Amino acid sequence: MNSKIPQYRWRIVLLLFFATTINYLDRQVIGLLKPTLEKEFNWTESDYSQVIMAFTAAYATGFLFFGRIIDKIGTKLGYTISVIWWSIAAVLHAAVSSTFGLASMRMLLGLGESGNFPAAIKTVAEWFPKKERAFATGIFNSGANIGAVVAPIMVPWILGAYGWREAFIITGGVGFIWLIFWKLYYETPTKHPKLSQEELEFINSDADEQEVETTESVKWIKLFGIRQTWAFVFGKMFTDPIWWFFLYWLPSYFAERFQLDLKKPSIELIVVYTATTIGSIGGGYLSGYLIKKGWTVFKARKASMLSFALAVLPVFFAQYCTNIWQAVGLIALAMAAHQAWSANIFTTASDMFPRKAISSVVGIGSMAGSVGGILFPILVGYLLDTYKKAGDINIGYNVIFIICSMAYIIAWLAMHFFAPKMEKVKL
Repeated sequence: MNSKIPQYRWRIVLLLFFATTINYLDRQVIGLLKPTLEKEFNWTESDYSQVIMAFTAAYATGFLFFGRIIDKIGTKLGYTISVIWWSIAAVLHAAVSSTFGLASMRMLLGLGESGNFPAAIKTVAEWFPKKERAFATGIFNSGANIGAVVAPIMVPWILGAYGWREAFIITGGVGFIWLIFWKLYYETPTKHPKLSQEELEFINSDADEQEVETTESVKWIKLFGIRQTWAFVFGKMFTDPIWWFFLYWLPSYFAERFQLDLKKPSIELIVVYTATTIGSIGGGYLSGYLIKKGWTVFKARKASMLSFALAVLPVFFAQYCTNIWQAVGLIALAMAAHQAWSANIFTTASDMFPRKAISSVVGIGSMAGSVGGILFPILVGYLLDTYKKAGDINIGYNVIFIICSMAYIIAWLAMHFFAPKMEKVKL
């Protein structure tokens, strides 16, 4: 950060950070309630995977809807609609009495939550120059990890004190508090009464004409004919499912493999998700640091993302762990590397596309990631059910860890193939 320039833009990042925290708190609840809901609704692993798939299918569809809409109506109104939608859906989980009802509420939640990242990435592109975007993205993206840290503390306590329905009501209601601050403090840079001219000029200091001009609409279908779009698509499609797996199955993996009691606050899960916070902020800082040292934007992003892909490889050895803390170390490294990757891949969208198309591109790529998130749970559920029936569910987890270890290298190679120098798209 340049200390001579006013710093109001970092207050905006705090709003995005707390929105993302709430976003992940609401979606993480079901993973922590899984053992309770399994008994309540008599689930198999495949039943649970289908509930997860209902969320991810709606999440994927919602990305296309919200990405396009946010580019049209703007970040302020778009974010407001998204948070109201997902908060209502989260609370309504408490009213269900069947697996079908729960899956229906997960679908509504997925549709609403899909607006978070298109709105947040577009907001960062509006409020930050390129050299600060990855760091800003890393900060707000770390909210995903904080939400995942808060959930293992908050949800077991609510579950023990009140019950699983109250866990959905209380966590779902937090979003409405955030909306008050969003309404009071947010506006786009050109309209914000508290933003100085000096800081506005700094925000646009490395923007070209397309970056500054945001009123012209871009035809959504046109984006599919651009190689840079496909670089972002494949980068998300191969890696997002890995994060989803750890988000939804990690608690039950620790419970089944190492007999972790999920009815109590879990220090192991807290350590894992705390590490991801460091990865998100550190990963965003690294590429920005390299740019400030004179590296070109594409070299800084590519080198950073390759290092993060390599850092995931050791999770391969999680299958050989004999105690929980060995597994915590390897999985924490992999998840921290994912969040570092995530902070940078989101920023590549704003590196390659003008602001008027960013939410649409993020929506398309995130939809692809969610499609992967739909397909991967099918495989996960099949492997775990198959090996559970055979008497050793841990073999299923071992196969999954092998897949996880290779996914980021494959994604990096795909991105390099479609956009080797991440050239700026001219629309």
